[in-house]
Amino acid sequence: MSITLTDQDKATLRTAAYGAVTLLSAADAAGKPHKVATEGSIALASATGLIGHVLAEKTRDINLNGKSVAELADHVLPALTASVSLLKQQDPAEADNFRNTVLVAIDAAARTHQGEPRPTLAEMIRKITEALDAA
Repeated sequence: MSITLTDQDKATLRTAAYGAVTLLSAADAAGKPHKVATEGSIALASATGLIGHVLAEKTRDINLNGKSVAELADHVLPALTASVSLLKQQDPAEADNFRNTVLVAIDAAARTHQGEPRPTLAEMIRKITEALDAA
């Protein structure tokens, strides 16, 4: 199945994926936010398929603006849901690829801690997963 993505669609996918990592980094501000961001970004850069190509494009269209975690979440969480919905309409396998890519990134980011993630990090992971599953 052939997928047609507009520039806006690609921007939404990138904002969603990199935004999820950014939200985790912000949620772990008292821990190791730089390691969370690094591990999550490496996981996203390792994506394959159409999603891998979209995430690897060098652009300035990723919208991660916000003065607070709440403002960032206000556009990243809906972007996650919109991304999965968009991809499901065109190619369910690519929707699964996107979802799994984001889940691997947040898992990699969360593993920067020994043992269980802190409650704030665990709650953000729950919110990201919930947004992915809402589609």
